[in-house]
Amino acid sequence: MASIYPVILCGGSGTRLWPASRSDQPKQFLKLVGDRSSFQETVLRVKDIPGVAEIVIVTGEAMVGFVSEQTAQIETWATILVEPEARDSAPAVAAAAAYVQTLDPNGVVLMLAADHHVADPEVFRDAAVTAAKAAEHDLIVTFGVQPTVPATGFGYIRPGAPLLDGSVRAVAAFVEKPDQETAERYLLDGYLWNSGNFAFKAATLLGEFEAFEPSVAAAAKACAEKLKLEAGIGRLDREAFADAAKISLDYAVMERTAKAAVVPATFAWSDLGAWDAIWEASARDDDGNARDGDVDLHQASNVLVRSTGPYVGVIGVSDIVVVAEPDAVLVCHRKDSQAVKTLVDGLKAKGRSIASRKSASPGGSETLVSTDGFDVELRRAPAGETVVLPVSTVQLLEGVLEMDGEAYAAGAIIPLEFEVRARAIGAATLLLTKPR
Repeated sequence: MASIYPVILCGGSGTRLWPASRSDQPKQFLKLVGDRSSFQETVLRVKDIPGVAEIVIVTGEAMVGFVSEQTAQIETWATILVEPEARDSAPAVAAAAAYVQTLDPNGVVLMLAADHHVADPEVFRDAAVTAAKAAEHDLIVTFGVQPTVPATGFGYIRPGAPLLDGSVRAVAAFVEKPDQETAERYLLDGYLWNSGNFAFKAATLLGEFEAFEPSVAAAAKACAEKLKLEAGIGRLDREAFADAAKISLDYAVMERTAKAAVVPATFAWSDLGAWDAIWEASARDDDGNARDGDVDLHQASNVLVRSTGPYVGVIGVSDIVVVAEPDAVLVCHRKDSQAVKTLVDGLKAKGRSIASRKSASPGGSETLVSTDGFDVELRRAPAGETVVLPVSTVQLLEGVLEMDGEAYAAGAIIPLEFEVRARAIGAATLLLTKPR
């Protein structure tokens, strides 16, 4: 059997899981279900598969620290390939495949998303071995999960004829997310959920890229040729990577290739795409409630409550989601979980940094603008609190500040050439412009 190289794609920010997941702390690194992040669970799920040679993580520069820290926590070594920019999944997967091919011309890539939940790791490993063996026959194998409900949030696969020994089947069609009536029909007709995880020989996939998206194949090979690893981290060449078309793996290859196959998988799976999926994957009490943090529930049922900040009490409600962070709180009906993205899009349209960044605390700071030359930061200080102000230009928007024996009222502009301590007399709001 060929050696297996798990490639874990670790990008994205999980907009539908706001306010817990944001660009500066994406969902794959959060402990949303259990004591480990979905990224850590994914790494642990693949490290002991028979035949695994090297684990490869593909991520962006902003997430390298998360990846390094969380792999160290689970005592697992991995190679980290760093994308210079986000260009959708095809360039990232192709670059990883090109890297694997330099290590092993016959290597099989097991490509997985970092933000999925699998409840049955042993069953997953069996399916992964089956998919890897099929991939040795120049098939591009996807994992098709047996549906449990007529879900409208997933793409589906229509299985075709049995292939090889019958352990995998041809893909007759990939179909987009259906409406409710269509999803119910798919369930009856034996369609499978498209998990978005794959197994393929690196050489096979690169050959398909050469046929369908040659710019992606050329960019991937150039990146692999120029790659230098330092302490297990390799940064893909910016100029070479930018030459690749910005396109997903599905559109680039899977919907065009004649080599697509599917291994029907019986493990419980979720893409953890929204808060209703987190509730579904979480341990629940006899009333169907899932809770995490400083939380109490009374006469509540089928509720998800999560707090990393204030105490949350929930009384006499059902089928809702409550997510409390130190700087934001979300309350919605579970069936409306997908609409959280609309809420976040509205915050972004208003220029609210809270949509993508976490403030230190409700009375803390919020970065409004960040450029190569300076940061503009909004700070709030409760009455009586002493704050440390860095080298900056401070504009006092409201309240009164006492600093070095002087009192400054709203409207004051204060240039600071060194760090100072100031006390808020009454609640104060400040605008800081800091050089970088």
